[in-house]
Amino acid sequence: MAILSLHHVTATVDDAQGDLDFCLGGLGLRLVKKTVNFDNHHVYHFYYGDELGTPGTIWTTFPYAGRGVQAGTKGAGQVTAASFSVPTGSLSFWRARLARQGIAVADVEPRFGEPAIAFADRSGLAFELVANGGDERRPWTGSGVDADAAIRGLHSVTCLVRDPEPTIELMTDLLGFSVVERVNGRVRLGVQGAGPGRIIDIADNDNAAAAVNGLGTVHHVALAVASEDEQLTLREDLLHRGARVTEVRDRCYFKSIYFREPGGVLIEIATMQPGFTLDEEPARLGRDLKLPPWEEPNRAGIEAALTPVTPA
Repeated sequence: MAILSLHHVTATVDDAQGDLDFCLGGLGLRLVKKTVNFDNHHVYHFYYGDELGTPGTIWTTFPYAGRGVQAGTKGAGQVTAASFSVPTGSLSFWRARLARQGIAVADVEPRFGEPAIAFADRSGLAFELVANGGDERRPWTGSGVDADAAIRGLHSVTCLVRDPEPTIELMTDLLGFSVVERVNGRVRLGVQGAGPGRIIDIADNDNAAAAVNGLGTVHHVALAVASEDEQLTLREDLLHRGARVTEVRDRCYFKSIYFREPGGVLIEIATMQPGFTLDEEPARLGRDLKLPPWEEPNRAGIEAALTPVTPA
């Protein structure tokens, strides 16, 4: 099964406007889609990425402020850090930019030869910027960050599990990942060359408390496949292995299935197509509230229940 790369990472955050300000004005990403959580249409779903929201660059959020969702707890069975790829030599720029916004930045001991910095948003989500010289993806620069520093896309995610071996077995035997390197307490898995956007780090701690979903935690990581046929084949393979897999769900901009790997991390398999230009011209991506066709009859009520926001 040819997993191509990471597709996107989705997190639960607090305030919608604060999230827009952080992702656009802070990280310099582009808002490529403003829609709603298809499973809870009274909550926004923001998609951020490069100019077109290319799979592998996409970071997405559910802002749940005022909806009774408590702060989550990072732990076993969860993505505990999301890492973005930036050019070599740009970390000093990012330290200064984040500091100007009152965001505390910490140096990360280089892993696998790559320097990085770590920080958190106001919801408590853990982020890293990983500097490397091998990411040739074209960055979005429309939010005021020059190309020599701008985020290229996702670099990797860190998944925390208690026992890494069953997770590694599924990732390598079924999903096409390979073990790149092992260091104490961490295994790097890569797919399709193991470059930025094609990496999952498995961190293990057999005493880690179980994760609790909520504000400030990652909900799931999505992996990209080329076609709906490959997605269906993978679904059958997962079912054959005894995994509990959802039916195919239409997310309009891609189709998805979901399952939990043996360590408990929620994984989505998402198609590459049709993409975010399905219902908006490239120049207007993220401008208007887009609803799935089956929610259009409810537009007035949905818009009335959403807090108005202004992109940065």
